Amino acid sequence: MVAKFLTLECIRGESFGHLSPRPHYPSMPKYPKGVSETEKDVKGSEAKAVYSVIGMTCAACAGSVEKAVKRLPGIREAVVDVLNNRVQVMFYTSFVNEETIRETIEDVGFQATLMPDEANEKSTQVCQIRINGMTCTSCSTTVESALQALQGVQKAQVALATEEAQVHYDPKIINYNQLLEAIEDTGFEAILISTGEDMSKIQLKVDGVCTDHSMRLIENSLRALPGVQDIDIDPTLNKFSLSYKSNVTGPRNFINVIESTGSRCYKATIFPEGGRAIHKKEEVKQYYRSFLWSLVFTIPVFLTSMVFMYIPGLKHGLDTKVINMLSVGEILRWVLSTPVQFIIGRRFYTGSYKALRHGSANMDVLIALGTNAAYFYSVYSVLRAATSEDFKSTDFFETSTMLISFILLGKYLEVLAKGKTSDAIAKLMDLAPETAILLTLDKEGNIISEQEIDGRLIQKDDVIKILPGAKVASDGFVIWGQSHVNESMITGEARPVAKRKGDTVIGGTVNENGVLHIKATRVGSESALSQIVQLVESAQMAKAPVQKLADHISKYFVPLVIILSFSTWLAWFLAGKFNGYPKSWIPTSMDGFQLALQFGISVMVIACPCALGLATPTAVMVGTGVGASQGVLIKGGQALESAHKVDCIVFDKTGTLTVGKPVVVSTRLLKNMVLQEFYELIAAAEVNSEHPLAKAIVEYAKKFREDGESPTWPEARDFVSITGHGVKAIVRNKEIIVGNKSLMLDQNIAIPADAEDMLAETEAMAQTGILISIDGELTGVLAISDPLKPGAHDVISILKSMKVKSIMVTGDNWGTANSIAKEVGIETVIAGAKPEQKAEEVKNLQASGHTVAMVGDGINDSPALVAANVGMAIGAGTDIAIEAADIVLMKSNLEDVITAIDLSRKTFSRIRLNYIWALGYNLLGIPIAAGALFPSTGFRLPPWIAGAAMAASSVSVVCCSLLLKYYKRPEKLNALEMQGVMVENRF
Repeated sequence: MVAKFLTLECIRGESFGHLSPRPHYPSMPKYPKGVSETEKDVKGSEAKAVYSVIGMTCAACAGSVEKAVKRLPGIREAVVDVLNNRVQVMFYTSFVNEETIRETIEDVGFQATLMPDEANEKSTQVCQIRINGMTCTSCSTTVESALQALQGVQKAQVALATEEAQVHYDPKIINYNQLLEAIEDTGFEAILISTGEDMSKIQLKVDGVCTDHSMRLIENSLRALPGVQDIDIDPTLNKFSLSYKSNVTGPRNFINVIESTGSRCYKATIFPEGGRAIHKKEEVKQYYRSFLWSLVFTIPVFLTSMVFMYIPGLKHGLDTKVINMLSVGEILRWVLSTPVQFIIGRRFYTGSYKALRHGSANMDVLIALGTNAAYFYSVYSVLRAATSEDFKSTDFFETSTMLISFILLGKYLEVLAKGKTSDAIAKLMDLAPETAILLTLDKEGNIISEQEIDGRLIQKDDVIKILPGAKVASDGFVIWGQSHVNESMITGEARPVAKRKGDTVIGGTVNENGVLHIKATRVGSESALSQIVQLVESAQMAKAPVQKLADHISKYFVPLVIILSFSTWLAWFLAGKFNGYPKSWIPTSMDGFQLALQFGISVMVIACPCALGLATPTAVMVGTGVGASQGVLIKGGQALESAHKVDCIVFDKTGTLTVGKPVVVSTRLLKNMVLQEFYELIAAAEVNSEHPLAKAIVEYAKKFREDGESPTWPEARDFVSITGHGVKAIVRNKEIIVGNKSLMLDQNIAIPADAEDMLAETEAMAQTGILISIDGELTGVLAISDPLKPGAHDVISILKSMKVKSIMVTGDNWGTANSIAKEVGIETVIAGAKPEQKAEEVKNLQASGHTVAMVGDGINDSPALVAANVGMAIGAGTDIAIEAADIVLMKSNLEDVITAIDLSRKTFSRIRLNYIWALGYNLLGIPIAAGALFPSTGFRLPPWIAGAAMAASSVSVVCCSLLLKYYKRPEKLNALEMQGVMVENRF
C-alpha cells in the first residue's frame, strides 16, 4: 500500500478524459480551474508560490495581504493562512513573478519569505522518454517537431544516439500521457523513463569553509557526482542546498565528497531544520516576554489607581500635590504606563500604520485607537491639573496599560492554542526515527559491517537492520527475517501486520518481535510518511467555502466598530450635555465627557474580528489532523464541507464492497484444448492489465507453470485495454479477447446457449463470469469470486440510519451486481456501466438534488470520483483513483466511509458553534459595552474588562476547535470492529 501514497496531491486533477490504459502514471489536469481554452494563449503558464509571512494576527491582516496581492496583474488565486503564517499564490508567469509578489506583501507591512521547500515546485517539469524505432535524423526531427508543437511544451530534445527524448513541459497544461500519445502518433513506441517529479532535496552545512575558492571547489566536486540536478549556495550560512535523483545518489555520497575535497579539512552535516515549528516557538516566547514585561509596569499602575486609594496612609502619600493639582500618584501612573503604551505596545502602532497605509483596518487599529484615547486623555487631564489650581484630574492610565496586558495575554494563549491545532502533523513527523543501523553486505549477501547513521542519511537501496521495538527507518521491503509490524500510526490499522521476505514496510511504523533486514525503496520526501504529511499540510491550508463569510465580514468589521465607538461616545456625551439622563448616573470620580469616553473605548476594544477569522481554519486544521490519525486523509476544507452534506453514496463493487482480491473458482472449456496452454494464452494477455480480475487470472495461471512465482509469459502484441470491458492482444499469432459479454458482442463473437447458461449460473452465485475468445471463437468461461468485505452489510445499514442513501454502480454484469447488492442491503443497482456512465450517473443524482459521494478504487472510477461532490478512494486502490479523490481511506475499510462523514459533520458543527459564539459575542458584547444595560441596571463595562473579554473570545474559539482532538468514532463502528475480530479468530 505504501506505493499508493507516493503520488498523493491536495489539488485534484479535473480532466480525466484521456485515461491511459497504463495506470502506473496518474493523469494530470489539462489546465487549471477558472481558465478557459481561449485564455491559455494570453496568460501563459501558471505557477504556484508559497510565502512565510511574519506579523499577521487576525482575519483583517489576512484580508489586507490578500487584497494587495490580488491587485497585481496575473494573479489567479491568493490564499492567506493566518494560523500558519503562510500565503499561497497561484499566478501567471507572463504577468508577474515571485519577487514582485513578495515585495507587495512586504509593502503591506509584513515580513515575507519565499518558502523553498514548497515554492520550488516549479511550473516546469522535465521528463525523459525512451523512443523505440528511430533509425535516422529524419525520425528524431519528426518526433521533436511533434513535441514542440504541443501546447505547454517549452523545450523538446530528441537524441537519436541514445534513442531518448528530454521534454521540458508545464504539468498544469499538459501531462506526460499526452506526450507519450504524441510520440506514438508519429509512429514510434514511447516508454516513460522519468517524469521529473522524483527529485529529492537536502540542505548541508559545511564547516571549515572560509573563502569563495573553497565554496567553488566543493560546488564543482558535488556537480561532478551523477544524479545531482541543482546546487544553491548560501555563503553567509555555509549552506549547500542540493536537488538530486534519489535513485542515483544520496546525502551520504555528498558528505563523503565534501569531506574528501581539498585537504580534507571540511566537515559536512545536515543543516539544522527550521521552519514553521521554530517560528511558532519563537512567537510564543515573544508574546510571553512582552506579557511579563507589561505586568511589571501594569501591576503598580493597577495598585496605585484601584487598591492603594483605599489604604489611608498610602492614599495620603499618593494624593500629595507636586505642582498645583498634580499629585504623586498621577505622575507615577504616567511614568509607569508610558513604556507599556509606546514600547511594549509598539507592535500595535506598527500593525495599524501598515494596515491603514494600504487602505484597510485590522485588530491593531482598534487596540491602538482605544489605548491612545485612554492614554492621551489621561495626559491631557494630568497636564491640565499641573497648570490649574482648581481642576481635579481623573486619569485612565490603568485602562490603557491593563488593556495592553490583557490583549498580550490573550495573544499568548491564542498562539499557544493555535500551535496545538497542528499537533497531528508534528506527531506524524516525529514518527521518523532519528537513527538507523546501516548494513554493508558482500556480493553473497553476507553482513560485512554495521553502522549507526542519522536517519536522514538513508539512501535508496540501502540495507537497514530493524531491531525488535525499533521504528522502521524507511519505506522498503523485507529481504531477511520475519516479524509483526504495528502500522497503526500510519494506516490506523490496530492489529500488527505479519511481515516476511518480500513484504513491504512503511517508514515510521514499529517492529514488534523479530529482527528484520529491509531494503530502502522510498526515502526522504518520497516516503509514504512525507507524502501524508505534505497532503495534510496542503489540506490544512485549503480554505473551506464557509470561510468566505468570515472574510466578507472582516472587510467591514473594523470600520463599522470605529463608527459605532465614535457614535457611542457622541451619543452619551450629547445626552449628558443636554441633560438627557440624570446627573446621578455619573460616577463621583467622573464627568459626562469621561463617562462617554469610557463607553466609547469599551466598544472599541470589546469588538473582536479575530474570533471570526479563526472559527473555520482552526476547526479544519484539527479535523484534518484527527482524520489522518484515524486513517482518513481529507484533502482540505472543501472536502470537509462537502462531506458533511452528503446524503447519497455511490459505491463501486470490485475492491470497494468486495475484498478486491478475486480468485478463479471454476474453468469451463467449450473447445478441446490443454488447460495449461489455455491459461498461458489468457495470462499473457492479462498480465499487462492492472484490473483485479486480470490479476486473479494471472495468479491462477501460475499454478499450471513449473516456474511458479516468477513465470515468463509469451509475448503479447497489439495489447489494448478496453476500460470496463476487458482486454485483447495477439499471443502466439492468435487473437485473444478476454472480457465480459458486452465486449464479445461488440467484437461480433457469437455466444452459444450453453455459455449463456454458464454465465447465468455464475451470476446467480454472486460470481463474475469472464468469457474468452481465441481467434474469433468463444473458447471458455471463467467464474471468479470476490468475497464481500467483512461488515459491508452493517456499514450500509448504519448509513441508512444516518439518512444516507446507498447506490451501487459497477462495470460488472447485472446478475452478479444484483446478488452482491442483495447481500449488503443496497436497493438501487446500475450494472454494466462504463467509466463515463458512472460519472453520468453521479451527475444525474446531483441534478436531482443529492449531495453525492463516490467510493471507488480503480482507474474506471476516476471520472466518477472527480464528478462527485466528494470522491473517496480506497487506500489499496490505484494511483489515479487516489489522486482523483477528495478523501483517501488508508485502511481500505468501508467503516471509514462512516468515519469520514461523521468526522466532517462533527467538524462543521464545531465551525457553526464557533461562528455562533464569535458573532453572538460581538452582537451581545458591543451593546453591553456601549452602555445598553447602564440605564436600567447601572452596570458599566470598564474598558480593561472589555479588552480582557475580547482576548478571551479568540482563545475560546481556538479551544473550542481543539476539543475536536477528542473525537471518537461512532459506537456502532467499534462494535462492528469487534465483530470483525471475532469472525477472523473463528477461522
